Amino acid sequence: MRKFNFNYGSFILAALISLGSAGSAHAAGFALIEMNANGQGNAYAGAAAYTPNASTVYFNPAGMMQLEGEQISIASHYIDPTSDFENKGSTLADGITPIGGSEDDGGESAFVPNFYWVRPLDDNMSFGLGVNSPFGLKTEYEDDWVGRYHAILSDLKTVNFNPSIGYRASDKVSIGGGINVMLADVELSSAVDYGSICAFFGGAAAVACGTPGSSLTDGLGELEADNYDDVGLGFNIGLTYMVSDVTTIGVAYRSQVDIDVDGDADFSYAANPAVEPIVTGAGLFTDTGLRAKVTLPAKLSVSIAHRIDKFTWLADATWTGWSSFDELRIEYDNPNQPDTVTTEDWDDSWRYSVGFDYQATDALVLRAGLALDETPIPSSERRTPRIPGDDRTWVSLGLTYVASDAFSFDVGYSHLFIDDVDIDNTLENAVPSTNATLTGEYEAEVDILSAQLNWKID
Repeated sequence: MRKFNFNYGSFILAALISLGSAGSAHAAGFALIEMNANGQGNAYAGAAAYTPNASTVYFNPAGMMQLEGEQISIASHYIDPTSDFENKGSTLADGITPIGGSEDDGGESAFVPNFYWVRPLDDNMSFGLGVNSPFGLKTEYEDDWVGRYHAILSDLKTVNFNPSIGYRASDKVSIGGGINVMLADVELSSAVDYGSICAFFGGAAAVACGTPGSSLTDGLGELEADNYDDVGLGFNIGLTYMVSDVTTIGVAYRSQVDIDVDGDADFSYAANPAVEPIVTGAGLFTDTGLRAKVTLPAKLSVSIAHRIDKFTWLADATWTGWSSFDELRIEYDNPNQPDTVTTEDWDDSWRYSVGFDYQATDALVLRAGLALDETPIPSSERRTPRIPGDDRTWVSLGLTYVASDAFSFDVGYSHLFIDDVDIDNTLENAVPSTNATLTGEYEAEVDILSAQLNWKID
């Protein structure tokens, strides 16, 4: 008999409000894998085959048929990245004039929450709901850093609603599927080198504006957009197969999601008062509407879980179709303002993980895991300071404590070792004199701490 009058709506609303702070992307690319705390403890090994709480809604909806009764899981993750940049000869478009400015750490800490609810409909079918943030990104640099023409603020937030159904097809096979309704909000900013733009005009304009690359001729472009009027839609499906009482194989697929955003571009001008009338007189850099489209990648996971005595051994291989991210193009309503284009040319990537759960006592599970997360960024020329990632090696530890028949708690910690990586990225502006090149090296690492409450309602 249920003892509590639980308001599901209030928990979902709280999760949505919290998701507004989701930021740093710490799977490869700008994906977020931080979807529960127990998986954090074993580097998400075996997640499509073995997820012993309601968060299986995300990893494999077929796994709902392995759960008993109605359950809720609520998790939060604190992600703390560092990403130190060392300048190694960044120049203006002439390839000779060095860009002045500081060497900055663009990493931003963030909290990322998740909410999951699973309820049996009958002995062979369950309903599940997940609210989470599968993609996110936040990097922020000082306004005067050496890469300011490439990026200052990059902030992508997503909120995904994922209602799902799981079905037990036989004693060995379960299947599941769901739809994904995704909201996205993005903010981008960078400095504008009006000195180089005026130099392109030549003559009196070049003289009036002043020196290219100078703080006196730098302005700022700020772009904000969302897809609230045209939400992204996708689907996910999964299967679990119980090879035996101790071995389970899981396969899960999540589809691409097209994100179409629209919003506004706001431009501020340089300290030199001569700049604004020159650039706006040419019809450029006036406040305007904008639109952009990004295809978020598909993902396929194959997992195995094998129990031997008190150990459950776990392994996973996940493919992500990042080749869908070929460019970031921003189109403006102002017909005089050329598109802003960043060629990405990303590759599909793989993530491999192994780990285990150890049943230390009836109330305590200990776990650990390792993972290799490949970067989809193909080269230093395609690496940008908005997403300066490289291959990541995960080392993870965690535990579950069962406090009662109704409540259990998960804690997980991961340290991500990230290879030092070069960047040699040239801007692709329609005004050639503004095509500065950022050349240097990033040194990065990430710490992630996750906590989760699981509630078996009946």
